[in-house]
Amino acid sequence: MELSINNVTKQFKDKKAVNDISFSMGNGVYGLLGVNGAGKTTLMRMLCTLTTPDCGTITWDGKDIFKMGASYRQILGYLPQDFGYYPYLTIYDYMMYIASIKGIRPAVAKKRTKELLKQVGLSDQKKQKMRNLSGGMVRRVGIAQAMLNDPKILVLDEPTAGLDPKERVRFRNILSVLSKDRIVILSTHIVSDIESIANHVIMIKEKQLLKNDTVPNICKELEGKVFEKSINESKIQEFEQKRIILSMRQESEKMMVRYYSEEEDNNARPCTPNLEDVFLVTYREEK
Repeated sequence: MELSINNVTKQFKDKKAVNDISFSMGNGVYGLLGVNGAGKTTLMRMLCTLTTPDCGTITWDGKDIFKMGASYRQILGYLPQDFGYYPYLTIYDYMMYIASIKGIRPAVAKKRTKELLKQVGLSDQKKQKMRNLSGGMVRRVGIAQAMLNDPKILVLDEPTAGLDPKERVRFRNILSVLSKDRIVILSTHIVSDIESIANHVIMIKEKQLLKNDTVPNICKELEGKVFEKSINESKIQEFEQKRIILSMRQESEKMMVRYYSEEEDNNARPCTPNLEDVFLVTYREEK
């Protein structure tokens, strides 16, 4: 089974949101990267049939998803950045309510809810009301409700936003398990989350597809161009005019600077590039 985006363009009034994008996805985790306004949200909304493309097609196993109707929604799971819930419902009652909306039979819904709450570590809290949950617990309920219909395609918009490091690790582990037999599309500003779990990275720049490759292959493009050296704080501004600074940290009376340079620097230590380096270099001119 394959989800394919074929020459898709979307325009709102006189402004293009997505411009002639094409790529295909099989099972695995796909990280969607780009700055605000690059077109990520519009693309995800089209994948969820919440908005239609002006040109091009999106197909599942060769069939147009917008013509599939309910049969496509049955294989789709969606977790928006902010999903609504009734605060006075318990976790269990909320899950059963969502199951009824999705048309899942009560017996199946009960079994599925039990399995999913165990999977996201909320079995013991199923009687807690939604309003009393931490941000991390709410996101875990969110992933559970998105999985109720055992979707073949799971779309997640900023699923780890606002979570502490421990919850983010838990969430990444959950997604890694879920991706074995389905397509997981993950959009987030936390680049390290994508680097940790994504099989493929899809980078969008200026409404168009820029890169579609594995994390190692994308990072390989910066090999021999990322360095680290100690610099006097008074010289940072001058240094920044000639190099792209990726990060800095204080060390004694100097700054340890990680930077990108096309030219080799014999006075600096070469570094192994990571996805965040690629992101900062790729979008350095973006506001």
